[in-house]
Amino acid sequence: MNGFKTTMLLAALTALFMALGYTLGGAGGATIALLVAGGMNLFTFWNADRIVLSMHHAREVDDATAPEFVGLVRALARRANLPMPRVYIVDDPSPNAFATGRNPENAAVAATTGLLDLLTREEIAGVMAHELGHVRNRDTLIMTMVATIAGAVSMLANVGLFFRGGEGRGPGWAGILAVLVAPFAAMIVQMAISRTREYGADRAGAEISGDPRALASALAKLQRGASMIPGATAARIPAAQQLYIVPGRSGDSLFSTHPDTDNRIAALAAIAQEMGMTSPAPSAPPAPSASVPVTRRRSSALDPLA
Repeated sequence: MNGFKTTMLLAALTALFMALGYTLGGAGGATIALLVAGGMNLFTFWNADRIVLSMHHAREVDDATAPEFVGLVRALARRANLPMPRVYIVDDPSPNAFATGRNPENAAVAATTGLLDLLTREEIAGVMAHELGHVRNRDTLIMTMVATIAGAVSMLANVGLFFRGGEGRGPGWAGILAVLVAPFAAMIVQMAISRTREYGADRAGAEISGDPRALASALAKLQRGASMIPGATAARIPAAQQLYIVPGRSGDSLFSTHPDTDNRIAALAAIAQEMGMTSPAPSAPPAPSASVPVTRRRSSALDPLA
């Protein structure tokens, strides 16, 4: 069902893009717009992972520099029947994680130092399984395509209006309406696709890790932590929030990049029941006071998986 929704939303976004090109420049405008979008998609297809990792100042780690974390990801990738992704750590106190890459063979997963400090081993496993779920579902490629088309809609709206005005005949009411409405509509469709993919990655993460309750507990902790300590990259580039496992602010709306965290936790509880887990999910501790910093636990949370 999630795949069908994503296909329909992508089709709607593409149709919106083509309609805007036709409104602003007729058949020729639609053709030029399509060529521009194709070039942008080709560039982002090959470079999206480098762009995302660079803007987060992520550092790659391996068995020598972070053996427990890398070993955990390797075990999860094996369970998911995926190639071993590159593993990165982002020096950021805001607890979060993301995945990037055009396909499973060229994927990368990253977690912030804030996340590694905050969560238990089981919760970290649940989060990284969620990110590998994005990789397995090829969401990283889908979201790259969506972001590129949505960006092209905004660019075309601005540039198209400028050039039509320059011809001395003005854009007309249809053109003005298209320019005003199209970027707004593209943003809503982009966010709807992102919300749809998060539910799919939660289910995949529950299956890969084998414990949806740990992922549910992690989501509760991460939502509180991310809302208290905004991520450095998200503060500079708000659009980066759609990459993360949880946003800075939670709540279901047309303008949300993620489903409401409570709804995701409820869905994971239902998955736990499907898997025959009747005991309650691990309870998350109360949110720490803003005046008391979260400190690293004495023993590592990243013991190898049993």
